[in-house]
Amino acid sequence: MFSRYKKTSAGPAPNAKKPDAPVELPKTKPVEEAPKTSLRKPLPKAVAQSTMADKERKRKDRLAEIKLDLHRSLLDNLNLAALDQATESDLRAEISSIASEVLEERSIVLNREDRSTLTQELYDEVRGLGPLETLLQDETVNDILVNGPQQIFVERDGKLQLTDVTFKDEKHLLRIIDKIVSAVGRRVDESNPYVDARLLDGSRFNAMVPPVAVDGSLVSIRKFKKDKLGIDDLVNFGAFNEEMAAYLQAAVSTRLNVIVSGGTGSGKTTTLNALSSFIDNAERILTIEDTAELQLQQIHVGRMESRPPNVEGKGEVSPRDCLKNALRMRPDRIIVGETRGEEVIDMLQAMNTGHDGSMTTIHANNPRDGISRLENMVAMAGIEMPLKAVRSQIASAVNLMVQASRLQDGSRRMTSITEITGMEGDVISMQEVFRFQRTGLTPENKIIGHFTGTGVRSNFSERFRLWGYDLPPAIYEPVAAE
Repeated sequence: MFSRYKKTSAGPAPNAKKPDAPVELPKTKPVEEAPKTSLRKPLPKAVAQSTMADKERKRKDRLAEIKLDLHRSLLDNLNLAALDQATESDLRAEISSIASEVLEERSIVLNREDRSTLTQELYDEVRGLGPLETLLQDETVNDILVNGPQQIFVERDGKLQLTDVTFKDEKHLLRIIDKIVSAVGRRVDESNPYVDARLLDGSRFNAMVPPVAVDGSLVSIRKFKKDKLGIDDLVNFGAFNEEMAAYLQAAVSTRLNVIVSGGTGSGKTTTLNALSSFIDNAERILTIEDTAELQLQQIHVGRMESRPPNVEGKGEVSPRDCLKNALRMRPDRIIVGETRGEEVIDMLQAMNTGHDGSMTTIHANNPRDGISRLENMVAMAGIEMPLKAVRSQIASAVNLMVQASRLQDGSRRMTSITEITGMEGDVISMQEVFRFQRTGLTPENKIIGHFTGTGVRSNFSERFRLWGYDLPPAIYEPVAAE
């Protein structure tokens, strides 16, 4: 029935229309898909490494072995009790003489440069802090960070760099740590594995030893700046601008209570030092610190330093003890190096009870976080107060929050100046007066930005005028990026 419609292999069906001949398209190469580009930045090819060549490293290792032997000989031959009276030149001559004798006995030949280096290192071992001494003398180094005997980093211009300075071994490092802490009457061992101390030049020293430090003793030294940075220096460095400096001068001179907040290494203490330069010489200032770092230039300054407990767990003098005693010493201003615990209660009370112009620093990422930190510290002190009462105390005590920050390129900037204007219901009201406005990043990863007013006039303008600091309204106006 369907035979006439059935396909046959003989050919097309009768009367069927011939199909058009197929059109041959020109042959083209297959289109290759473009590789997808990653949005991620390439990772650094290698971790931080010392640039010391192998030959130099072998030479250094050989000198280290010789130095270790010579140091033992020095301990056997030097009259250690007479070292305190010996002059530097006499001691160097004696070390050089003993070293020459030992080298000759052991038939060790060194060139003049190696001999000079060896004598200097031996002097540093006897009188100084061994391998750390050269880094302490380097003015470009801000921080020294030791991660075990073979790895010592330094911070220069806000960036960490691995040095080629090393200790012989863990015992060598522990001996230097013990030399530092014993000089200030403290100890560090397995039962007391961490210590905070101050070097003779004022540098802050912190160490943690095994078993708490797993891969070798950890040491951090925040170097003491001999030349104090003033307001003009910070303006020239770009930490803040001239308008902000004029505002801060008015704020400190008219005795506003100031808190400098910021993260670790952001320049809080440097900022506090600079702000203190605006305090009048006729005022009596008392400073309270865990480790004395402030360098006030006024005539009438009383400095206090807290003290940890001794071996028996007695003799502790806390920052709060110092602060309570300071209130009885007729201060005009009280400056606390850092508020981090229960002393916050006494600090706020001092600001509220006639010690206007007091200043301190706290750890916080921004001014609003700084206020929250103050609230938390009050709670940590064990004082049971309603939250609204705590906030009311803070709002009436603190006038100004200055935010210092270390940015990703290592630069330190004053990123915000914020005024505390009072309470709105249960919330502390704040207004930002100046800020650092970031606008971009250079190919070298340097931050581009500028300082600008926010357009908000200071809440203390009338106070400034009455004290003789009539700031022009134009300094509060926003500034466009150049």
